[in-house]
Amino acid sequence: MEELQTEELEALLSIYEGDECFKNTSPNTFQYKYGESDTKKSFVIEVKWGPNYPDELPEFNLDVFYNKHISQTTKSKILEALKQESEQYLGMSMTYSIFEFVKEKFEEFLENQKEEDEVSTDVHKLCISDATEEEPATIKKEKKEQLTKAQKRRAWNRVDAKGEKPRGWDWVDIVRHLSSTGSKETSE
Repeated sequence: MEELQTEELEALLSIYEGDECFKNTSPNTFQYKYGESDTKKSFVIEVKWGPNYPDELPEFNLDVFYNKHISQTTKSKILEALKQESEQYLGMSMTYSIFEFVKEKFEEFLENQKEEDEVSTDVHKLCISDATEEEPATIKKEKKEQLTKAQKRRAWNRVDAKGEKPRGWDWVDIVRHLSSTGSKETSE
């Protein structure tokens, strides 16, 4: 088992060398990011090999922080498809095949996600419009950090009205400078 895992690890590292979407988090855990970075049309799949891999299915994980925008129904749909696809590869190296399978089915996996997002935004809009029609909803404002009068005064004295330091803040006081160094007498 270890020999097969080592060979597959080397193959994966050579295939995905320089690919920013691929990440090897540990010797037996791999992540691959699909879609445009930091958009709702993207997600990360984590594949973790067990001690008996490839004779047993790897563990698939979509509960990484990056996937917080993906609904639970979409996650379960993707996981189910991954398990079905990987069953045919039992006994063989399958991580690359799984990553490629997800690339092919990426749009299909996120079709329902778009609809769920639209529904949730519509519900949110309805809640806002209902609140404004009936009575103004109490909107909680974030509490700002309270400064003491002395802290406010010091902050105000450091900057001008534009938020910049005043002109000449780093100039040397010429009178003080000349009194400490003395004036130079010119000798002819």
